[in-house]
Amino acid sequence: MSFFTYKDVYFEDGVKVLEVNLLPEKYCNFDCIFCPIGRSQNKIDEKVSFEDQEQDIKELLERIDKNEIELVFINSKGEAFVNEKLSEIIDLIKSKNVKVRLLSNGYVLGKDECRKIANKCDEVIGELKVLEEEDFQKVQRPIAGYTIEEYISNMIEFNKQYKGKFIFEITIIKGYNDDQESIAKLKTIIKQLQPEEIQVVRLEEEHFQKKLGISDERFEQIKKGIDVILY
Repeated sequence: MSFFTYKDVYFEDGVKVLEVNLLPEKYCNFDCIFCPIGRSQNKIDEKVSFEDQEQDIKELLERIDKNEIELVFINSKGEAFVNEKLSEIIDLIKSKNVKVRLLSNGYVLGKDECRKIANKCDEVIGELKVLEEEDFQKVQRPIAGYTIEEYISNMIEFNKQYKGKFIFEITIIKGYNDDQESIAKLKTIIKQLQPEEIQVVRLEEEHFQKKLGISDERFEQIKKGIDVILY
């Protein structure tokens, strides 16, 4: 049964991009209350052997050739590292002289086996949404034993040895990280992490915006204040 799904091919800074999901449904180590995919029925951070992927992998490679893709963005329903064949898939994409961008929430980058796989990629995206332990447990609902301190540390230690482009995605959420104290903490984390690029975003879904969204003016203030760190 085919389960890889795709977004329409698009251009980003003149580069032709194919965005692909490698999971049949949501498999994630978090169960965030604001996740646009919904609840995690499969809260996991171990590898899963999904059957009948060969046809999906073949189709992915055919799409790359047919559309003359220059970069494949692996953006899955949850944590892409769960797919046991992730490393093999990355190798096959790279064999076509095509770049790979991998989205991970970043927590599993503390695992040696995950670092080795991520190191194959040209770009890796790590995420951060809240800063306090209580908030992390309450709204991101991670696997038992996860801590916000380890989460941040895993990304910092990964990027120290990573040779590619590390992209740090920060989601600004009303009441959780939009105050001045939180912005100061974010700046400290950024200086420790030293990402090549920062993406400051906010929750886009309308039903989340009512309670967790911030004004356009405040968002731009925060974004400008964070962006200046890299320059």
